[in-house]
Amino acid sequence: MKLNLLVLILITLWLTGCQKRNNQPKPKGFLALNYQPASYKPFKDNCPFIFQMNQSIITKHLKQNSCNYQLVYPDKKAKIFLTYKPVKNDLKKLLVDAQKIPTKHQVKADAISVEVYENKKRRVFGNFYKVKGNAASQAQFYVTDSINHFLTASLYFDAVPNYDSVYPASQYIIDDMKKMMESMKWKSVAQDSLLKD
Repeated sequence: MKLNLLVLILITLWLTGCQKRNNQPKPKGFLALNYQPASYKPFKDNCPFIFQMNQSIITKHLKQNSCNYQLVYPDKKAKIFLTYKPVKNDLKKLLVDAQKIPTKHQVKADAISVEVYENKKRRVFGNFYKVKGNAASQAQFYVTDSINHFLTASLYFDAVPNYDSVYPASQYIIDDMKKMMESMKWKSVAQDSLLKD
């Protein structure tokens, strides 16, 4: 009797254990990266511009006694390259060169969008470019006063371009770049406005 009961239990376990399971596709997973809300401080140096930048950025000179910088995000493995050039009767060339930067990424980009920026009071005019796809740079902008100053900024990651994996970090940094652009002041214009007030 005990043997029959044991055989019956084993057969039941074998039959229920070998049932075909109805496997369902798993829902897509998304990387959950929660970044601290950005807090900003003024970028100040012996350069003719001032703007607000994220406090977590480490600033590095690209070349001594120049206004060219790397703005480093160590936790996101990303850098914004800032390049300043004084306008010397070459505004058209500077504009053409700055507008070529996003088009260099067209081969890998799925789309490139442009937003025109204008602040007449501060004399800051420019374009902001967002690049979608596996391009080397996810965002660039340039600003100028059309007379004396020209500044470009480009975002790069220290990794092989993969739009999906860098997307959360790039969106965070794009918001920072927009803050830089929208808070940009030329020191000569700031001084002019102080004299008028």
